Parts: sequence; C-alpha cells; structure tokens
Amino acid sequence: MEEKKDVLILAIESSCDETAAAVVKNGREVLSNVISSQIALHTLYGGVVPEIASRKHIEKINYVIQEALDQAHVTLEDLDAIGVTYGPGLVGALLVGVAEAKAIAYAAKLPLVGVHHIEGHISANYIENKELEPPFICLVVSGGHTHLVVVKDYGKYEIIGRTRDDAAGEAFDKVARAIGLGYPGGPKIDKLAKEGNPDAIHFPRAKVEDAPYDFSFSGVKSAVLNYLNGCQMKGEPVVEADVAASFQKAICDVLVDHAIQAVKDYKIPKLAMAGGVASNSALREAMKTACEKRNIPFYYPSPILCTDNAAMIGAAAYYEYMNGSRAGLDLNAVPNLKLGER
Repeated sequence: MEEKKDVLILAIESSCDETAAAVVKNGREVLSNVISSQIALHTLYGGVVPEIASRKHIEKINYVIQEALDQAHVTLEDLDAIGVTYGPGLVGALLVGVAEAKAIAYAAKLPLVGVHHIEGHISANYIENKELEPPFICLVVSGGHTHLVVVKDYGKYEIIGRTRDDAAGEAFDKVARAIGLGYPGGPKIDKLAKEGNPDAIHFPRAKVEDAPYDFSFSGVKSAVLNYLNGCQMKGEPVVEADVAASFQKAICDVLVDHAIQAVKDYKIPKLAMAGGVASNSALREAMKTACEKRNIPFYYPSPILCTDNAAMIGAAAYYEYMNGSRAGLDLNAVPNLKLGER
C-alpha cells in the first residue's frame, strides 16, 4: 500500500496586532511558529491602532515568513499549500497577510486556502491534543468574540451561543483600564486577581432570556464602573485586587455555566476552549473543575496557541485543504466574516 504523503502548509496570520507565520505538517505537527507581537507599541495608546498595526505588518511580514521557513528547514518547493487568515479582523491588517499569501501562492504555483480566524482558534486544540476529533463543543473566548460552537466535523460548525454586546476580552480590557491597569487587560487582571478575594464583591451574572447559550458582559462591566464611581464619591478605598478577582469570577461563572449546559443539552461529552481569554488561569481552573466533576473530557491549547498565532491557522488550513477548499487569487479580506461562511 502506498504510504500517505505528508502535507506541509505555510500559514500566515495578520488579523490584528500579531504578524505570524508557521509551517505545519499534516494539520497537527508544528515545525515552526513565529510571532512578532506589537503589544508594546499599542500599549502607548491603550489599545490597538489599526493604521499602525497595518504598517507594522508590512514591515515585519517578509522576515517572519522567512524565519518560519528557516526554522522548519523547508523551502517554498517543499510546501503543498499556503493558508492565510482572511477574516474576521482589522481590514488593513488582514489585507497585508492576504496580499502576501496570494503573491507567494502565485509565484510558487501553490494552492491558496483562506482560513476563518475563529476556525483557527478552534483548530489550535488539535495541535497538542492528537486524540481530539469532532464532534465536540468549543467555547471561543477572545478580544472580539465570545461564541459557543458545536464542532460537527472538520470545517463544519454551528454557532449556538454568542455575545449580545461586549466580548469577554473587551470587558477585561475596559475594566482593566478603569482600575488603572492599562492594556492588554486580560493578562493584567488575571495576575492582579491572584492577590484578591473573588467573593469580596458580588457583580451580576447576566442571562439572556430565550437564549440560554448567549452571553452579555456589558452589565458586569457597568457594575464594576458603578462600584468604582460609588467608592470615589463616598471617599472609600478601592481594593483593586478584590475588584479584579470578583469581576473575573463573575465572567468565569457565566462562561463555565453556559459551556457545561451546552455539553449536557447537545449530549456531546467533549468540551474544548479556544481564543486569547482561554489562557486565563482562573477560567481554565474553573472549567477544569466543572468538567472533572461531571467526567467531561476537557481540552485547551497552551497559552502561546491561545493568542493569535499562525500554527492554529495552519491546522485549520490543513483540514480545509483536505476537504478540497481552494481560494482564487481574487481572495479578499472580509473584516466581518461569519464562521461557516466561505
């Protein structure tokens, strides 16, 4: 019997403020994963400035791709396809990656595969959990997205819950700014919360009527801001670590509750987590405990694979490639691309 040929994919990710490239073998083996982060640059402005992000991507992208090829000890001749994030994200930032991927695919006569950024986050779980296969429930929590997704098969998704307002990551950023921690909010709140009492202040846990899996985080964010304003008006001291811990617990409680409910209702006894906020230590711990209690296998990527990276795009691109998905050289950036759309 003929041995199956390895499939090597060069993946490119530039949807926000990370310029990343990776070489991935057979969807699950990362040969290189190079990330050039702009966090220090955007911290000056308290958040990502799209125009600056796009310019930085242009400066860095060739070097990052060359580094990824060098680390993997491959050349363009060894590759089977080019995978690239084409949405959702910042339109200028996405365009840099898409234009680069199209140029390489054209010059090297390689197939081009367009990848949905959220599909990339979900696929990050395949890299370290070799045994994980669909179907499973995945909670996607990142700066711009909070989704509960039924992963029916590779490349087949059904969104059963989404945020109605702020995503969890946005709420973290806004609360971090309010208590003077700055940007990026998620890691800073996670760190400070370790010194605080999560039961010191009760912040609300919102439920969306008639939509048991939907999320709403603007209420808890407003409650934190009101609490801080109230303390200021009364001249009371604010224990910032308690605020961070109590706020974080309110967010985690809702995320865990909804995810466990979905596993029960859909009778799919496997749960995965993905996206930048999935690296939050309190959320991981709470989800792990809830799953252990109910004997639900729980999967999550290492922190480096939770934040934006190209290895996850390579994993997703492999399954799209194997499903016969190909993009033309007219592929464009789609900033509001919905999961499951092509």
